[in-house]
Amino acid sequence: MLRARVVVHVAFEDAGAFGPVLEERGYVPETLQAGVDDLGDPLAPDLLLVLGGPIGVNEEEDYPFLREELGLIRKRLEARRPTLGVCLGAQLMAASLGARVHPGPAKEIGWSRLALTDEGRASCLAPLENTAVLHWHGDTFDLPEGARLLASTDICTHQAFDLGGFALGLQFHPEARGGLIERWLIGHTCELRAAGIDIPGLRADSARLGPALEAVAPDVLRRWLDGLPGREE
Repeated sequence: MLRARVVVHVAFEDAGAFGPVLEERGYVPETLQAGVDDLGDPLAPDLLLVLGGPIGVNEEEDYPFLREELGLIRKRLEARRPTLGVCLGAQLMAASLGARVHPGPAKEIGWSRLALTDEGRASCLAPLENTAVLHWHGDTFDLPEGARLLASTDICTHQAFDLGGFALGLQFHPEARGGLIERWLIGHTCELRAAGIDIPGLRADSARLGPALEAVAPDVLRRWLDGLPGREE
């Protein structure tokens, strides 16, 4: 039995389209709420999945639990244990690896395609090459030392990185389900209005583009899990 620890920061940013793949690949997922639950032994689970949220990596004074979370991720990465971070999760991974996390040039909220690097095209992200993905962030990160850049957008150069095959950081949201976007629109309404986002337009884009992402996102996770060190066939 394989154990997957899933760390969420807000309830509606969950494993989404990735959840069924974890079970398909033999993982028993355990969902923990950052800031509320004890995140436990960083090395115990076979897989750590750290998801997104509206707070920033550098807000430790206001959210002291971030120190514990960063420490947990750091220990896990030092041990080269399989770790996947999405949005805030990727930023926490980058910070744990010593990279700077800072405001990006602009808020990136909405649907657009990634520009995959050559290494990205040869990676688990290959299924996303011609598919729009959901972006929802204001901060970005410098590329951690030793990491490979897999994808970019015009607004955000560092959209995805791989470290040693055991760690994958994704600034975008491949796990998002367009049919459940209303949860995001409600939960992030203050951010959306402050950023001047066209909410009906984002809802319509999610209905139009979400199904294509949901069709290929599971294969991204399958490829990454199947390619983990020691798991190659």
